[in-house]
Amino acid sequence: MTDKTTENATIEVDGAQFTTVTEGLATILVPQGAKVGEDRGEVQQVFYNPIQQYNRDLSVLAIKAYGEEALEKRKTRKQTKDAKHGKKRKRGDENGTAVEAAEKTEQLEQPAPQPGSEPAQEDQSAANPTKPAFKMLDALSASGLRALRYARELPFVTSITANDLSASAAKSIKQNVKHNNVEDIVSVTNGDALAVMYRTIADSLANGESNKSWKKSSKFDVIDLDPYGTAAPFFDAAVQAVRDDGGLLCITCTDSAVWAGHAYCEKAFSLYGGTPIHGMHSHEAGLRLIINAVATSAARYGLTIEPQLSLSIDFYTKVFIRITKSPQAVKFLGSKTMIVHSCDSGCGAWETQYLMRAKAVPNKKGNGAYYKYGMALGAADQLCKHCGTKMHVNGPMYGGQIHSREFIERLLKQIPEADKSVYGTLPRLEGMLQNALEELIPGPEETAPVERRDKEYAKIDHYPFFVIPGKLASTVSCATPGDDMFRGALKHLGYVAGRSHCRPGSIKTDAPWSTIWWIMSEWIRQKAPIKTSKFKQHTASWRLLKNIGLLKDEAEASAEAANGQDDVKMEGVEGEVKETEKESAGQPVTDDKKPVTEEDLRKTLVFNDDLARLGREGKAQNLVRYQMNPRENWGPLTKAKSN
Repeated sequence: MTDKTTENATIEVDGAQFTTVTEGLATILVPQGAKVGEDRGEVQQVFYNPIQQYNRDLSVLAIKAYGEEALEKRKTRKQTKDAKHGKKRKRGDENGTAVEAAEKTEQLEQPAPQPGSEPAQEDQSAANPTKPAFKMLDALSASGLRALRYARELPFVTSITANDLSASAAKSIKQNVKHNNVEDIVSVTNGDALAVMYRTIADSLANGESNKSWKKSSKFDVIDLDPYGTAAPFFDAAVQAVRDDGGLLCITCTDSAVWAGHAYCEKAFSLYGGTPIHGMHSHEAGLRLIINAVATSAARYGLTIEPQLSLSIDFYTKVFIRITKSPQAVKFLGSKTMIVHSCDSGCGAWETQYLMRAKAVPNKKGNGAYYKYGMALGAADQLCKHCGTKMHVNGPMYGGQIHSREFIERLLKQIPEADKSVYGTLPRLEGMLQNALEELIPGPEETAPVERRDKEYAKIDHYPFFVIPGKLASTVSCATPGDDMFRGALKHLGYVAGRSHCRPGSIKTDAPWSTIWWIMSEWIRQKAPIKTSKFKQHTASWRLLKNIGLLKDEAEASAEAANGQDDVKMEGVEGEVKETEKESAGQPVTDDKKPVTEEDLRKTLVFNDDLARLGREGKAQNLVRYQMNPRENWGPLTKAKSN
C-alpha cells in the first residue's frame, strides 16, 4: 500500500501550535506534542490511524458511485413527475394557474424546523436550487477527517453532519472544518449518535413523510458508522434515519475478535444475534453475521436491505448496504437466513441450512406463479459425512449475496480516473474489488413464471465460503497442490473456480465437498503419495482418507500386506456423478453429441502443466489482491483519550 498521508510543518491557529496531517484533499490539525497515529501502547489524544486510509478511500469512492446513480434516478423521477403535471395542466387548466397555485401553497406549508433538530441541513440546496439535496451523517466523527474528505472530494454533497460524543472531539472537528474551508457544508454536533439519528426520525414523523415524499425528506442519504469497536448498538436507529427509498449505510466494525473468533461466542450472539464460525472462512461468516443483524433490525420497520459491497479488511469489516421500504421483500428474509453446520475440528467441511423456504407455486388461474413461505426441512447430521467428526452449529447469518455486481463494476470504472495523489490505496482497492467480483457465482435460475422483482428478492447465495488447498493438504498430511493446479482441476470438471477477498490462497467454487475431496485423493495418487501407516485409526484424517479410498482398516490392510500390495500407491475412487446440463465451451463431447459427464472428465484429469494453465485462464495479472504489512506495529491502535 502506498501511504499518501503527509505530515506538514507546524502552524499556528488562534494562538495555538498545531501539526497538520493531510490525507486525500483534507487536513486535520493535531495539537503540538499530542500522541497520534503511531501507537506504542500509549493513549492517543487525537485518534488517527493511517492504516485505515484504505477504509476512507474506499468509502469516498463507494459513496461517489452510489450518489451519482441515486441523483440520476431522482432526476429521472422528477422529469417523469413534471411530464405528468404538464399533461394535467393541458387537460385540467388551460393556463396552468391552478397547478402553479397548488405548488406555491405546498411550498408555503412546508413545516418549520423542529426544536433541537440539526442545523439547516436543507440550506445548501435552497441556496443553490439547481443542486439537489444530498445529506450525510458522520455519526462518530472523532477528528472529523472522514467528513472533511467527503466535503472536499464528493462534488454533489450539500450537507454533512459531523457528530461526536466527546466535547473535545467536537471542538477539534470545528477547528478542522474551519481550516479546510468547508463551513458551508459541514455542521458539527456534540452528542450521542443515537440521539442525533432518533431526532431525525422524530422530525420525519412530525413532517408526515412517507416513502413517496423523496423530494423533501429530512432523513439522510448516507449514514456512516465507524465506531471504535462494534457498530451493532447503532443499527436500529441507522436503518430508520437513512432514506427508505434506497439510502446507503456505510458500516465499519473493528471487533474482529468477536465476529471472527470463537472465544467470545456469547458476545457475538448478544451483539449480532448469531455465533461465529471457527475455521478458515470465519471472516466471511463475520460479514454475514453483521449483515444479518442489520437485516433483522430493518425488517421490524418493513425495510429491506441490499448489500452492495461487503469486505473483510485487515482487522475490520466494511459493508455498504442500501435500505428500501418494501414489506413484500421483508417476507423473504427467513428464506435468506441460514445456519451453518461446520466440521471445524475435523476436515473443515461445512453444510448450510436455511431457516425457511420460499417456494414458487402456480396461481389459481394457471397463468402465473407466486411465492409461498414455509418451514425448511432439516438437512445436516451430527457427524461430518466426510470424516465422521462432530459438527458444530453456527449462525444464524445472512445467506444472500453479499455484493452487487453492478455496484462493484461502477466502482471499478472510477479507479482509472481517480487521482493517485489523493487515493493512495488504489492498487489494493482494485485488486480486492476484482476478488469480490469472483465471489459472485450464479446459482440456478428460478423457472416459475413469478414476477421479476420477487425473483430478485428470493435470491440466495448457493455457494458461500471458500476452500484453501493448503488447509486441505494439511488435513491429510500431504504436499500442497498449487492454487492454479487446484483451480484447473475444478475447471476441468466443469465447475467455477474464483477467489475470495478474505484470505490469500482461497478458492471460491460451486463444487460440492465430495468433489473437492475426490480431487485431493487424485492429487495424492498422482503427485503426493502418503505413508498410510502413520495415520492413527479413528482420527479425522484416517476416516477421511478411508472414505475417499486411500486407507484401509486393519483387516483389509493385513490382507493386502499378505498379498504384497503397497499401501502407499492407492487408487482414487469414483465419486458422485454429475451430468452437465449443457455443453461447456472447450469440453469434449461424445460421438452422439451428448454432453460429457463428470465421470468422463474425471477419467481424463491429469495434474500437469496444461491443468495449471487452465487454472490461470482469465486471471488478471499484476493486481495487489491482498494486504501486505504496510508498516511496523500496525493494527487498530488504542482509543483516543477523552477529556
